[in-house]
Amino acid sequence: PYFTDREVELYQGAAQYENPPHIYALADNVYRNMMIDSENQCVIISGESGAGKTVAAKYIMSYVSKVSGGGDKVQHVKDIILQSNPLLEAFGNAKTVRNNNSSRFGKYFEIQFGRGGMKFQNFLLEKSRVISQNPGERNFHIYYQLLEGATSEQRENLGVTTPDYYFYLNQSGTYTVEDVNDKKEFSDTMEAMSVVGLSMDDQDAVLQLVAGILHLGNISFREENNYAVVESQDFLAFPAFLLGIPQDGLCSKLTSRTMDSKWGGKTESISVTLNTEQASFSRDALSKALYTRLFDFLVDCINKAMEKEQEDLTIGVLDIYGFEIFQRNGFEQFCINFVNEKLQQIFIELTLKAEQEEYVQEGIKWSPIEYFNNKVVCDLIESKLNPPGLMSILDDVCATMHAKGEGADQTLLQKLQGQIGSHEHFSSWNKGFIIHHYAGKVSYDVSGFCERNRDVLFNDIIELMQSSEFPFIKALFPENLEAEKKGRPSTASSKIKKQANSLVQTLMKCTPHYIRCIKPNETKKPRDWEETRVKHQVEYLGLRENIRVRRAGYAYRRVFNKFLQRYAILTKESWPKWRGEQRQGVLHLLKSVHMDQDQFQLGKTKVFIKAPESLFLLEEMRERKYNGYARVIQKAWRKHIAVRKFVKMREEASDVLLNKKERRRNSINRNFVGDYIGMDNHPEVRQFVGRRERIDFADVVVKYDRRFRTVKRDLVLTPKFLYLIGREKVKQGPDKGQIQEVLKRKIELNKIQSVSLSTLQDDLFIVHEEEYDSVLQSVFKTEFLSLLVKRYQEKSDQKLVLKFNNLLEFKVKKGGWGPFSSSGSRQIQFQGGDGDEAILKPSGKVLQVSIGPGLPKNSTPPSRKGGAPRGGSTSSRHSLLRQQSNMEQPSLPRLQSQRRHDHQAQQQHDMGFMEVPDQGAAGLQRRMSKDVKPLPGVGRPKPAPRPKPRSPQCKALYAYDAQDTDELSFNADDVIEILTEDPSGWWFGRLRGREGMFPGNYVEKI
Repeated sequence: PYFTDREVELYQGAAQYENPPHIYALADNVYRNMMIDSENQCVIISGESGAGKTVAAKYIMSYVSKVSGGGDKVQHVKDIILQSNPLLEAFGNAKTVRNNNSSRFGKYFEIQFGRGGMKFQNFLLEKSRVISQNPGERNFHIYYQLLEGATSEQRENLGVTTPDYYFYLNQSGTYTVEDVNDKKEFSDTMEAMSVVGLSMDDQDAVLQLVAGILHLGNISFREENNYAVVESQDFLAFPAFLLGIPQDGLCSKLTSRTMDSKWGGKTESISVTLNTEQASFSRDALSKALYTRLFDFLVDCINKAMEKEQEDLTIGVLDIYGFEIFQRNGFEQFCINFVNEKLQQIFIELTLKAEQEEYVQEGIKWSPIEYFNNKVVCDLIESKLNPPGLMSILDDVCATMHAKGEGADQTLLQKLQGQIGSHEHFSSWNKGFIIHHYAGKVSYDVSGFCERNRDVLFNDIIELMQSSEFPFIKALFPENLEAEKKGRPSTASSKIKKQANSLVQTLMKCTPHYIRCIKPNETKKPRDWEETRVKHQVEYLGLRENIRVRRAGYAYRRVFNKFLQRYAILTKESWPKWRGEQRQGVLHLLKSVHMDQDQFQLGKTKVFIKAPESLFLLEEMRERKYNGYARVIQKAWRKHIAVRKFVKMREEASDVLLNKKERRRNSINRNFVGDYIGMDNHPEVRQFVGRRERIDFADVVVKYDRRFRTVKRDLVLTPKFLYLIGREKVKQGPDKGQIQEVLKRKIELNKIQSVSLSTLQDDLFIVHEEEYDSVLQSVFKTEFLSLLVKRYQEKSDQKLVLKFNNLLEFKVKKGGWGPFSSSGSRQIQFQGGDGDEAILKPSGKVLQVSIGPGLPKNSTPPSRKGGAPRGGSTSSRHSLLRQQSNMEQPSLPRLQSQRRHDHQAQQQHDMGFMEVPDQGAAGLQRRMSKDVKPLPGVGRPKPAPRPKPRSPQCKALYAYDAQDTDELSFNADDVIEILTEDPSGWWFGRLRGREGMFPGNYVEKI
């Protein structure tokens, strides 16, 4: 699994260089840029049909919904966002020879932030698929889902049977898709309808309309006296019943048409009887109109379920049908490939063209890099004048065509040859024309171009649908037929051109991000690599030229004021706002992070940073600064809360020992901290504790073994367990000789039998457990015992037994050979002495402890009004030693070498049109542009590696032997690198590749 919650956690908030490339890395970058810069973002996903664009869009949606917060209302919106996928795929996707789940429509959806919302925009549904499909393909998924998943009642009411019964489904002879369960998919589709807010009545009406279209397709016509008549009246009954219209009305409108004739200022209506071709066209036009309007209704329902009053920040994701070439390429493929041509134009405009022009405008030294600009192909298709584009010529022919479409198609071909026949990217063939697209040459069959471009639904049909007895169907046809129409009716090509240009304008207003999907094969199987196909895609997508521009140019650019705003926190002078000239402010920030001069250039209005690693350095410094200040705020707030909490805890803790044990002077009147280790800064210790377990107490304590030898342990208390963590040398493997943390004991709280203490002021206590006991020493024993008593009672509903005696006995664990190896017991004998420090004398199996008198047993902490006084930290040496600065300047990360894939090319081509297409004129121009290859860095010499910043050093005055695993041993005159100086007198440093603590009074700084 490559897209699990683990990956979400891995990439959330991570810098780009920390993890391998992933779609979640891009999604996180998009989300964070939107939040930090308060700018709308968009993701443009492009690639061939079947390359994985829709799946990529789904992963972006799911990632953003997981990492963004929100309450119940926002969660409801997230559910709609995710459930809109199966609904739109059911009605808008189909199996083609290139892709089992091909999007047959384009969609641009904007995820809105703030109060939560989303807006869908759909483009050019391939409605011709409703009435016919190529061999080996299917109609839209919803038809097969309905036929497989309908209940017995629905089958009876809707006339549902096997797919080979329906003319609109049986032309291709393909009814199933490998590894797809249409019955289960139907269940998911119905659930999605409920989530987006469709009532049960609306859901029934949707299915009724889908079935009605299937039955409509089974109406066939024969010719009688040169006029069309319905071949069998029986096939009229079911569609008329499902659409709520009279049977004879349906028959009449399919075989005749009312036309208005104007003569001498008067208008006269004439009924014209149609021939079989025209009648079939009317039937199919109605079917396509019903399905298209149903699809628009579903998109509208999704938008209404998530509509917002005001516009907030958005992340737009464009998932549009991919560039495709079939055995026969008609009007739909022409429109699809035109939109892809426009998307490629955006990519070129915003990366190759705009980037190079920007360097010139900003006065940056630059050697131009040649590339193929496909604007010439876009103009060939959509230009209005001088010379007119293909779409303009097509619209002119459609405006003058009459009933027959075939003659108009031939007229179109003649006009194309006459007006644009000499164009470098255009040529003709016996059935149509060829366009040299950026992705290769595509031959278009001109048959049906004019009919499909006219996209006419005659008023007779609209009137018939408006007379339906079902309000749902009536609402799909809101036209006002009485209004007089002026000018040309809009055509399909003019609509898609308008939508494409509107889409381009929308994308240009956002900060763009790109996903380029590469299709490895045409077999739809994993681990099948066609090298020629992949190479062809890399070439025509312009990826090589883009890499060359990026390698020679600058990875990051930002206008001065935005750069200052983003990185203002790095220095005191720039926070919260730089007061001087913006250019000087940018230079000040770059110098503050010691960025090399050859890593950046200042233009007239923008700063340019060359290497991604330099940008990552800035980002990491910024993150550390925010992290450091966040910790300061957290610390102040926690201290404020802790003062009140721990005053109460101290009083409760003193009650645990009241009248039972003498007290230390410092113990009775100190603040409780809880975590004296700083577990958040020590993942090597935190790893042994449950991920969601709260740390109640953590301290470095002294543990006594069977021979009364001491060893340090990390004592950690959570609501469920007591942990003892030690350190050992690794004996085997690549880390041999290194010190690592080891979990020594993990005791369930309800398994603790009792705790024993003396009545004197010492810090020793024994935790008794069934297997063996642990003898520990901690200056924070009172705080620990109070928390242990409380957590034990919560876990077991019983009071923890505390024993107080000056002769304590404890069980030991069975060891190895020798006089002390057997399991059994040991004793600790306490007696009065002098001073506040305990003196320990082991004697055989008895440890004698002597210590001077402490405060009386009935001592209690004085009450404080107004909270605890301000003062220095009361934490011990251990907590100070473990702290490491969060504000340390990071070094540049290493460049990771790209792994090379060495897959053997496998080519399996069944049909000619499935092969890699001829690159045509676009490919020729691309090959010519490759001849000019500028040196990386525009001929500049490779900069010398930046010297590492030198840390302060010190020289040892005396030899020192480490007393613990986290300390350094050294000899006199050794030179130690100082990493951290601590006010406690214990410094943190590095010697001979090993890091650890050492006493500062043993050394002098160099």
